[in-house]
Amino acid sequence: MIDKRVFATITGVGHYLPEKVLDNKYFETIVDTSDEWIMTRTGIKERRMIEDGATSDLGARAVLDLLKSKNMSPEEIDCIITATVTPDYFFPNTTCLIQQKIGAVNAWGYDVNAACSAFLFALESAAGLVESGKYKKVVVVGADKMTSITDYQDRNNCILFGDAGAAVLLEPTEDPKYGIKDSILRIDGTGRDFLMMKAGGSAMPASEETVKNRLHYIYQEGKSVFKFAVKGMADVSYEIMQKNNLTSEDVAWLVPHQANLRIIDATAQRMGLQKEKVMINIDKYGNTTAATIPLCLVEYYRNGKLKKGDNVILAAFGAGFTWGSLYLVWGMDNV
Repeated sequence: MIDKRVFATITGVGHYLPEKVLDNKYFETIVDTSDEWIMTRTGIKERRMIEDGATSDLGARAVLDLLKSKNMSPEEIDCIITATVTPDYFFPNTTCLIQQKIGAVNAWGYDVNAACSAFLFALESAAGLVESGKYKKVVVVGADKMTSITDYQDRNNCILFGDAGAAVLLEPTEDPKYGIKDSILRIDGTGRDFLMMKAGGSAMPASEETVKNRLHYIYQEGKSVFKFAVKGMADVSYEIMQKNNLTSEDVAWLVPHQANLRIIDATAQRMGLQKEKVMINIDKYGNTTAATIPLCLVEYYRNGKLKKGDNVILAAFGAGFTWGSLYLVWGMDNV
């Protein structure tokens, strides 16, 4: 007897947002900037900061929210994959800490570090585990405590980032209409000098000098990153549409990484999409790195805007450079 092919589909979502809000007025008090300047260049009004906890706390609370919404026990989880660029420690991995905090005693897992593209890379990996037939319930977490690596003396970068966690559950389905259909994922190491954390790794271990020189914060050449991101995200999103014979009318939603409203607009324009088809929450949360895409999915689904059968394109661009796009058909019944 030949086993039927299974497809990986999202069957649950959850998120966690810290209570503390940093609005643009706050940044006017610590650096030379203004609400108008920030809004014009980024589209960000406010962002969140976790005051007591680390990335694993953001991720664990997001998974607990998911489990509650599914009335599901943590013991049912087979595997957890955490997308993050701000792990609690170099080791153990953040997934181990999330697994322990939520009581997922039967789960194994690992972290994925691909900066702002990490959630897409992790989702692709999780889909492969489900489609193999070996694992039935795989949770993908996108969580980052970006405030822990943000230099609040850097007026260009400090306004961009916030903290959040979000998670999705992947399960198998035999219905070919739903689930993850295709992806195009890419990396290019020539981008490393434009967006990075210079110190703390084996290339430049932590020292008194690296701390003094503030090398453990995000370093970004904004203009170069913006140029690469606009082309990378826009091109790959259009490419996945072409590859799957999708027109702009076929696409219900673009779910872009929330880094900059101008990058988002350029990607939607390349795809021929009206703004009404683009998920946006950058104004409320800023750039939460690996959490931006799943955070959009949770909010739009729970608000009744993301519906079963919708064609959805996910797109991201991050340090590395890393970038990609993923095509899925939403399979969850409406709330």
